[in-house]
Amino acid sequence: MCGRYTLFVDPADLQALFPDVVIAEELSPRYNIAPSQPVAVIANNDPRRIVFFRWGLVPSWAQDPSIGSRLINARAETLAQKPAFRAAYRSRRCLVLADGFYEWRKEGGRKQPFYVRLRSGKPFAFAGLWESWRSPQDETLLSCAIITTDANELLSPIHDRMPVILDPAAYDLWLDPAARSPIDLQKWLRPYPAAEMVAYPVSPRVNNPDNEGPENLKPET
Repeated sequence: MCGRYTLFVDPADLQALFPDVVIAEELSPRYNIAPSQPVAVIANNDPRRIVFFRWGLVPSWAQDPSIGSRLINARAETLAQKPAFRAAYRSRRCLVLADGFYEWRKEGGRKQPFYVRLRSGKPFAFAGLWESWRSPQDETLLSCAIITTDANELLSPIHDRMPVILDPAAYDLWLDPAARSPIDLQKWLRPYPAAEMVAYPVSPRVNNPDNEGPENLKPET
């Protein structure tokens, strides 16, 4: 799964990855992004700018937004079948911007957090889905979920799942505003190459989403 991640990259590096996208000035460094918080995305309804959606997908048919706390991730293998995700999979896709994420490994009676990033140190995008939900008070909530897949060789000793880091070659397809068949999309929802990633243990301070700052990334010895 993916339950915590980071986005603190230099805006110039993010601009290099998305040269046609307007980078928001309010994109402040984040070292412990958690569910229910606003997260930076590029959505296929407006692929030229970065916007902020709440992390935790709330389907349009939901009775109330609390369901989002249970829908922070979406399994790649069942997107086309699950009622909460199948419509968004066809028509409401987004890139969730990141430069690293945390995963936890069970070690006896405790969980050891690890920080995972690209070996290059560059930013990337998780494959995501988004939805629009309207409250009884006629207020609109835009929310998203991060798609997960089987862990690669680097992550499998830590956890059996990992977020889908989308190949940049798939960005245009993923952000196509037209409805797309799962057949077109599924081949891109695969584990990222392990050789291009690094992972190392970090302090349990990241367990608390209130703990922000670069200290979260310091390797634990």
